[in-house]
Amino acid sequence: MASRKKVQNTHINTQLRELHGALLEIVSVMNRPQRDEAMVREAGISLDRALFPLLVLVQRLGPIGVVELADRVGRDYTTVSRQVAKLESLSLIDRQESMADRRVRVAVVTASGKAMTDRIDEARARIGQAIFAKWDEQDVKDLVRLMGKFANDIKGDSPFTAGEAG
Repeated sequence: MASRKKVQNTHINTQLRELHGALLEIVSVMNRPQRDEAMVREAGISLDRALFPLLVLVQRLGPIGVVELADRVGRDYTTVSRQVAKLESLSLIDRQESMADRRVRVAVVTASGKAMTDRIDEARARIGQAIFAKWDEQDVKDLVRLMGKFANDIKGDSPFTAGEAG
């Protein structure tokens, strides 16, 4: 029985290594500046590519504080703070007092920012449709379901997920 368990662990370890490799490839592609520039072009908007992911995250996760935003994008707090100020000056986000902690200011997307992220979503849909054009519908459904499940599990309270890097 013990030897069978060792074979199963070896098999799972191999799969985990393959999964890690695939995730590194995905993150590498998604983090390329050219990818953001292409998305901005496809959306037909005018926005500095450094601001693009911040606007999208504020729209998806807002209200959100600068510290959490910086943590999510892997940038320095002071850099993200300047970029959030730029988004605010462009009237794409507003900063307001947090309902949970009045000492914290959080970013929320404005109507103009939401209109811009809607265009980004439309562009993302066109790009995604091209990527998945040759996939079976069930494979896409399975990928979405499993990635959602993985995302929920990986952000859990495990000490191995809290501060682990690539």
